[in-house]
Amino acid sequence: MDTFLGFDAVLLARIQFGFTVAFHFIFPAFSIGLASYLAVLNALWLRRRDPAYLALFKYWLKIFAISFAMGVVSGIVMSYQFGTNWSAYADLTGPVLGPLMAYEVLTAFFLEAGFLGIMLFGREKVGDGLHMFACLMVAVGTAISASWIISVNSWMHTPQGYIIGDTGQFLPEDWFEVIFNPSFPYRLAHSLTAAYLTTAFVVGGVGAFHLLRGHRVNRAVRIMFSMSMWMAALVAPVQIFLGDAHGLNTLEHQPAKVMAMEGHFESHPDGAPLILFGLPDQEAGEMRYAVEIPNLSSLILKHDWDAPLAGLDTIPDDEEPPVAIVFWTFRVMIAIGMAMLGIGLWSLWARWRGTLYTQRWLHRGALLMAPSGFVAVTAGWMTTEVGRQPYTVYGLLRTADSVSPLGAQAVGTSLIAFIVIYFTVFGAGALYILRLMSRPPEPDERGVRVEPGPIRTSGITPAAQEQDTSAVQKPAE
Repeated sequence: MDTFLGFDAVLLARIQFGFTVAFHFIFPAFSIGLASYLAVLNALWLRRRDPAYLALFKYWLKIFAISFAMGVVSGIVMSYQFGTNWSAYADLTGPVLGPLMAYEVLTAFFLEAGFLGIMLFGREKVGDGLHMFACLMVAVGTAISASWIISVNSWMHTPQGYIIGDTGQFLPEDWFEVIFNPSFPYRLAHSLTAAYLTTAFVVGGVGAFHLLRGHRVNRAVRIMFSMSMWMAALVAPVQIFLGDAHGLNTLEHQPAKVMAMEGHFESHPDGAPLILFGLPDQEAGEMRYAVEIPNLSSLILKHDWDAPLAGLDTIPDDEEPPVAIVFWTFRVMIAIGMAMLGIGLWSLWARWRGTLYTQRWLHRGALLMAPSGFVAVTAGWMTTEVGRQPYTVYGLLRTADSVSPLGAQAVGTSLIAFIVIYFTVFGAGALYILRLMSRPPEPDERGVRVEPGPIRTSGITPAAQEQDTSAVQKPAE
C-alpha cells in the first residue's frame, strides 16, 4: 500500500480536510456571534446615545473585519479539496450538495459582502438608519450562511429526499426533504448557539483582562463584561438543553455514534451506566478502568432508569467509528459546557452581591475561559464527523470509496504545505487580533480606518490638479 510517513492516502486526505475545516471554523464561529453583537451594540448606541456603546462598536468592528476576512480566505481551500482529494465524493453527491453550496454563496455570502462595506465605512456616509440596516443584514447573512452549510453537513449524516441514479449519483427528488433533513434543525440550533457562546466568552475574557489590569472605571469595559456574563448565564443552559435534544436525535439516526460517545462496547439490557472516564480498547471491545454511574446513561438517553441500550457489540466491526477519539472529544465538549454554565451562574451570584466588577477570581475564571468556545466547537465537530465514520454519506457512501485516485505522497506533501502556510498566515492574523484586544476601548475609539477619499492609483485627480493650478496662479495675478 502506498503510504506517507506510515499513513495511507485515505487517512491523509481525512486529516487534511479535518485540519482545514477545524482551522476555518474557528473564524466563522467567532464572526457569527460577533456580527450579532455588533448589531446589538449599534442599536443600543442609536437608542441611548451613550458614547460607551459607540466605543465598543468601533473596538469590536476592527476585530470582526479581520476575523471575517480570515474566515473567507481559509474557507476557499476546502472547496478545492472536493476536486483534488474527494473527486469521487464530489461526483456522486454533487447533484444534491452542489446547488446547496451555490445557494449559500448566492444568498448569504452576497448579502454579507454587499452590506459589509457599509457596515465598516458607512456610518458617516449613509446615515444611521441605513447603517443599522447594514449591520442587521451582515448579522443575518452570517446566520443564513451557517444554515446552508449545516444543511449540507446534516444531509451527509441523515440523507433523505434523494434517489440514486443509474450512474450511482445521488439525485435530488424532494428539495424540501434534502434541506430540512431530520438532523438539520438540531444541528443548526446547536451550532448557532455555540457560536454565540464562543463570542460571549471571548468578549467576557477581554473585559475580564482589562478589569484585572485596573480599568474598572472604563465604562465600555464594564459594559462588555456585563453583557458577556448575561449571555453566559442565559445561553449556556439553553445550549445544554439543545445538546441533549441533538443527542437524542443522533441516537435515533446514528446509534453507533452514540455508542462510541458513551463508550458502550457491550449492550445493557437492564439499564446502561454513564461512563465518566475510562480508556477505550476498541480491539478488545472493552472500556478499561471505567469510572461510571449505574443506569444514568439510560436515564439521559431514554429517560428511563432501566431502559435497555444496545452497544457496539451489535455493530459490525467494519462499521464502528474510532471510539477513542469520539469518546474523549465528546467529554471535552461536555466539560467545557458545564464550565460555561458555572461561570454564568457565578456571574449571577456576583451581580446579585454587587461585586461583578470587583471579584477578581471571577475575572480570572472568565479570562481562563476566553478560548473555551473554540475548543468546545472543535471538539464537538470532531465528535460529529469522526463519529460518522466509516461513511461520508451515512450508511450509503463509504469514505474509502469517496477519495480521489491520488498517491499518499501527493496528499501528504500538500498537507504539510497547508499546515505551514495556515499557521504562518492565520497565526499572524490571530496575533494581530490579540494585540488589538490587549488595549481597552477608549471614548475616542477610531474604529476601522477610513481614508479621506477614494484611493487613486495616479495619486492625483484632474479636479485636484485644477485646484492646485488655480492656487498657484492666484498669487501671480
